[in-house]
Amino acid sequence: MKLKTILIAILSILLLAACGTIDTNEQAEQIDKEKEIDQVDDVKALVDEYSVGNFTDDHQASITATELIITNEDETEERYDLPENEFFVSIAPFIDETHPCDNHSLTGCQGELVDADFAVQIENEDGEVVVDETMNSGENGFVDLWLPREQNYHVTVDYDGKSVESELSTFDNDGTCITTMQLF
Repeated sequence: MKLKTILIAILSILLLAACGTIDTNEQAEQIDKEKEIDQVDDVKALVDEYSVGNFTDDHQASITATELIITNEDETEERYDLPENEFFVSIAPFIDETHPCDNHSLTGCQGELVDADFAVQIENEDGEVVVDETMNSGENGFVDLWLPREQNYHVTVDYDGKSVESELSTFDNDGTCITTMQLF
């Protein structure tokens, strides 16, 4: 009888241990997912902070299709991977003045139309509207967007009775700074 009780106790302990392992693995996976989400949110928040001008003069920040690059006063660089499924693009619609640009400088690029409200509509290749809202260009004259990666888009921007239509894409070899959209 004692042997049966001991065997039942051992089996119970093993079953509980196995259940604990499953829960622990699930908890570890959940923690990893939460960390990944936090990292994405942190990078996007950092991009936003630099874009709106919340930086010191001793830092420069630029953004490529795949990473945020912050250059410190001593010329050292900090690099942050961008989200896997999202692509950052910054658009500076203009009337008279623009500049050539490929990868957006969050701390240096300046658009012509500062603190302007633009009606922005963006459709994907299937004609689905992914953006349809009024967006403000802020102090740097740029409208910032996070779009799904690896797609082609048709963009329409309206401002003060003027309009422009253009195409853009969000592949790893595409630029993040759009300064070619002249309003007519």
